[in-house]
Amino acid sequence: WENIEGLLKATLGKPAVQEAALSRFFERHPDSVEKFKASLFPTFLEIAPAGQDFLKKSSTRIFFISDKIATLALEMYCYPTRMVEETSANGLRHVGYGVPTEMFPPFVSGAVMAIQALTEDDMVVEAVPFSLALACKIMVRTLFEGSTLVMKAINANIRSQLRKAMDIIPRGKRANELLKITAGSQSISPFFWAVDSGAIGSAQMILQDLLTIRADRDVYYYGADALFTHFPRVVQRLCATPVLLPTLMDGLVWRSRQTRQGVRRVNYYVKHLLKDANDDISQNLEWLGQHGDPG
Repeated sequence: WENIEGLLKATLGKPAVQEAALSRFFERHPDSVEKFKASLFPTFLEIAPAGQDFLKKSSTRIFFISDKIATLALEMYCYPTRMVEETSANGLRHVGYGVPTEMFPPFVSGAVMAIQALTEDDMVVEAVPFSLALACKIMVRTLFEGSTLVMKAINANIRSQLRKAMDIIPRGKRANELLKITAGSQSISPFFWAVDSGAIGSAQMILQDLLTIRADRDVYYYGADALFTHFPRVVQRLCATPVLLPTLMDGLVWRSRQTRQGVRRVNYYVKHLLKDANDDISQNLEWLGQHGDPG
């Protein structure tokens, strides 16, 4: 607490002055602000050339990101609560991108160099790294909390690595770990990240694992309830990725190993296809009907 007290005393009163200085700079020198945006990533790549491996975007997209970062530098002072939430959410997206935390300090250093080349106002030069360093610390914390073995395996899209990561998770916690990772007040779904990022093999393996019935001495484990509770519109989402629909439908069927008089008992777990959490008629069958034959 003594360290925290010292840090607070050192910065007490400064944010308001820095906000005013940065606001004036943005209002009075729009050309310099545009130059700052344009030089942000080139300066960063001069410091950390390895960063180019994570910036495989078009020039238009890179400039859009630069514009958002410049806006963040000011809005972190103006709307701190909202920006902390947005920055945490952005940090979780970077978990999916597999960006190493070592890239963040050079980025802040690059921003300092970029702003120093455009103004001699010491308060502006202090304001930019203060807000961006705060944003980077939030994102680094989020990355540490969200970078689970499952997310790393999905980013690599290696089935054997994902299997090992899932096997480590206890049965009672596996469904939640595969469906939702929370960092602060923000969350991301490993399953849907695999779907959206094109790691279809990983998404299929997660879905198969969720819909496998397991049991110990006292409890059965089956992830269908968790899947539809977390994502009531999962069928609609998977209709956009129809290759996964057969896996979902197969997982909602249980077949006995034993035969009697030439037939086997089969259970169909279709509750979530017929009604929603409020016991109203579910739209799942409607979405399936609109999509047509998943096969």
